[in-house]
Amino acid sequence: MGYALKETKYRFRAWTKDGKWNIGSLTTDKNITIHEGSNVFHYGQGLFEGLKAYKQKNGKIVLFRPDMNFIRINQGLDRLVAPRLPEKLFFNAITEVVKANKDDIPEYGKGQSLYIRPFVIGQGMNLGVKPSDDYLYSVFCAPVGTYFKGGLSALEFITTDYDRASTNGTGQVKVAGNYAASLYPRQLAKDAGYAGVIYLDPGTHSKIDEVGAANFFAVTHDNVVVTPKSSSILPSITRKSILYLAEHYLGLKTEERECFIDNISEFKEAGACGTAAIITPIKAITHKGLRHQFGDGEVGTTIKKLYDLLIGIYYGDIEAPEGWIKEIKID
Repeated sequence: MGYALKETKYRFRAWTKDGKWNIGSLTTDKNITIHEGSNVFHYGQGLFEGLKAYKQKNGKIVLFRPDMNFIRINQGLDRLVAPRLPEKLFFNAITEVVKANKDDIPEYGKGQSLYIRPFVIGQGMNLGVKPSDDYLYSVFCAPVGTYFKGGLSALEFITTDYDRASTNGTGQVKVAGNYAASLYPRQLAKDAGYAGVIYLDPGTHSKIDEVGAANFFAVTHDNVVVTPKSSSILPSITRKSILYLAEHYLGLKTEERECFIDNISEFKEAGACGTAAIITPIKAITHKGLRHQFGDGEVGTTIKKLYDLLIGIYYGDIEAPEGWIKEIKID
């Protein structure tokens, strides 16, 4: 099972009226009917989040750090000049969708989860370039496996001259347009035999920004866990968690700083991380025709430890830091 959509029965919908969100409700209708003049079609006023529900060994259904998804989606709504989601509405929608689709939550031990996709779009008749008057908030879900084929195996990536987002643009929020911009360079990389692309900073193309739809991190030869510092990358919840685990569980030093592509030999391990990817080890990066391999090309020791920690926390085999896990009680 990968990330091809397997439809579940229920989803949640809520709309704004006079600038305020209604309470919303579950529906089995998979289709959304909105006006052809809606902003989401013409001016890209749409954004989304991604999180997962896991079935733990003790049978509990849990979410991983959903409070951070709530903060991030509202930061994105601010950027799109759209009304913020109330905390009660955000979490009620997710809870109701998980409970209603409980039979589609993969069992413990399969390495699978229920991916949850909350999104907000601007709708209604609008021809001028301005924020929408009306909005839709919806949540749907699907059982998923691993994002990249092969599970925890090291993959090959290549840099691209294309940019995913601009400096001080919308790279720090999960707007749909960021992903539209990534499709063509991703396809070029796939056609050339790579798992995906490495985006460089849009200002100078000299520093690593992101790995396709995931964040980049690496381990230096003296065991420092490093992530890029940039104004054009998404603040990943998984990346933040990796830095915490590296420091507090593994006792390693961590740094958020510039990662120059011409200096990637400073790293003995590298990886992509995110809600979908979790952790995907990077075997090698090809840049301007030159291929750099990390270590022996296999999954590095530190990356394996971080992966095992995350997976263990997700499924309840390792005690999570306080506040990281939110249980959804199934009636």
